[in-house]
Amino acid sequence: MTDDQLIVRYKATSDSRCIEVLFDRYIHLVFGVSMKYLENEEESKDAVMDIFEDLFDLLLEHNITNFKSWLHTVTRNFCLMKLRSPRKREVHDDKVLINTLQNNMENGDSDHHIEQEKNIGKLNESIGKLCEEQRKCIELMYLNDKSYKEIVNITGYSLKNVKSYIQNGKRNLKILMMKGG
Repeated sequence: MTDDQLIVRYKATSDSRCIEVLFDRYIHLVFGVSMKYLENEEESKDAVMDIFEDLFDLLLEHNITNFKSWLHTVTRNFCLMKLRSPRKREVHDDKVLINTLQNNMENGDSDHHIEQEKNIGKLNESIGKLCEEQRKCIELMYLNDKSYKEIVNITGYSLKNVKSYIQNGKRNLKILMMKGG
């Protein structure tokens, strides 16, 4: 069957075998594009799985005329979003913070360590002041390392609401922290 035939069949029957055939045909393309952008084998493997998992819904939502080209675009956009995500930057920032703390502790810089502990206390207090939806989403994403999809499943909120709660929660946390907690 051609790509177009598989897509038409999937839309008509929701037969997951159609997705499996497309997966087998294009796994190398999705992995290659992911490696080009993410430059990390494990992240690229995860991206392949996430993208093909998303196909179950995406194929139903879009009218696709050239699947290979469309899939390339979907993969590129997925990787760019992953690279732009604040979470990726924050993970990097967290690693820098941890390294700085370790270096300061090894060098006996206890004043810096005490200041960091105060900031963590202010952060925890500020998180507690957020509305329940924002607090729950912020905690799940940043303290429990959950993805948007996982947060949607856990909370029952829509993806749009989860993204909104996280964005607004981060803004409100910044405001609360600047006011001193």
